[in-house]
Amino acid sequence: MLDLKTLLKNVEVLQVAGELDIDVQSICFDSRKAAPYALFIAVRGTQADGHQFIGDVIEKGVCAIVCEELPQALVEDITYVKVKDTSAALALMASKFYGEPSKELELVAVTGTNGKTSVATLLYKLFREFGHNVGLLSTVNNVINDEIIPSTHTTPDALAINELLAKMVDAGCSHCFMEASSHAIHQNRIKGLEFAGVVFTNLTHDHLDYHKTFDNYLKAKKQLFDEVNDTAFALTNKDDKNGAVMLQNTSATRYSYSLQSMSDFKGKILEADFSGMLLDIDGEQAWFKVVGNFNAYNLLAVYGAAFLLGKDKHEIITHLSKLTSAKGRFDTVYSENRITGIVDYAHTPDALKNVLETIKEIRTGNEQVITIVGCGGNRDAAKRPVMAEIACELSDKIILTSDNPRYENPEAILDEMQKGISPVHFKKVLRISDRKEAIKTAVSLSSKGDIILVAGKGHETYQEIQGVKHPFDDKEILQQTFQLFNK
Repeated sequence: MLDLKTLLKNVEVLQVAGELDIDVQSICFDSRKAAPYALFIAVRGTQADGHQFIGDVIEKGVCAIVCEELPQALVEDITYVKVKDTSAALALMASKFYGEPSKELELVAVTGTNGKTSVATLLYKLFREFGHNVGLLSTVNNVINDEIIPSTHTTPDALAINELLAKMVDAGCSHCFMEASSHAIHQNRIKGLEFAGVVFTNLTHDHLDYHKTFDNYLKAKKQLFDEVNDTAFALTNKDDKNGAVMLQNTSATRYSYSLQSMSDFKGKILEADFSGMLLDIDGEQAWFKVVGNFNAYNLLAVYGAAFLLGKDKHEIITHLSKLTSAKGRFDTVYSENRITGIVDYAHTPDALKNVLETIKEIRTGNEQVITIVGCGGNRDAAKRPVMAEIACELSDKIILTSDNPRYENPEAILDEMQKGISPVHFKKVLRISDRKEAIKTAVSLSSKGDIILVAGKGHETYQEIQGVKHPFDDKEILQQTFQLFNK
């Protein structure tokens, strides 16, 4: 419990009506969670505006309201605080309410279009190998040491983040590695957190349904680097031109990693197959249990961040070479007849291209590559024809299918994907909206040595249709289908 005056210490306050010397027992921004002696923060969300629920939360007994617009009629014995931005106020007050836990941890945020989950997860696993108590906030799971807390968003809301960080501090964690999505940065969910370091992976086409333009998307990512303080490190991918943009206004100490350019942390792929790759990092060679150029970049980001957090280079490589990537990232399954199945979260054009180009580099050329791909509903529609085109260019056969259609008609999504397919590729394309049937068909069409890529859902264990999440695990269904066909 803290008093309201203390909670407002770092917040830009425009106007106060009422007493500030009152005790706050909890903070909420969801009116359904309002309770006696709670502070309600009226946040303008993408679906609803918290200002509409001020009357409701007062009836539930809240003691104070933080808002951007004061109600016309003020209720006696309720304190009203007007601020410029309630989303920023929520994050700053949440941090204060939970004892500013980010200051007690070595907190590292990873941002970029692709690779966030892999880099954050590998850092978590690596520091566990080093013997640390560690926290992880990721798309797949939130983890405190070995306790798994299921994720609902890539980056939780500001209250949840600070509550989880406080639990990590209580559990004796020394480090936390987190994904920072563009939505979370733009919505101020991570404002007020103190970072030991920030990492940039890459930037390609994604989330334009939310950000509208690529420039807005870029600025959202850059905001993380602009706001970090001068005690932190900023580590970026030098081979991505946007890496330099991230560093333009940062106060952090700047570092870079690369496969192609001169950088602080340099790597080179020497050999590769579907089980892993031989990678040279700063003159030291080791075999790693991940595959592809994109994963080489992920390893370099992890290596660089670990070194900047004070770890020995040789020990980093020794421990890192034992680790596997996050679930659903180039996850391989083999049939009895040596058909290779690959399940990958690739749900952006660039991610799909990276996976298929990795397969192309490793394959012998005598086998088929069959790609099963879909696009999520109620998300960026502009990438749908692009992903179908990439799949056609780099596969021998493709099956267009449902991803998470959400509230859209699956057939309408496939219609949009099909617009990206040129007539020369028509013969190699099948269209099966039922994802399970699409996987079965791919297996039935395959022979010894062939490669089946199931792209888009990766680690997810559900398929979201009309607001309902139905059990669905690509890897599990692929394994069952291999057994069904005895392949």
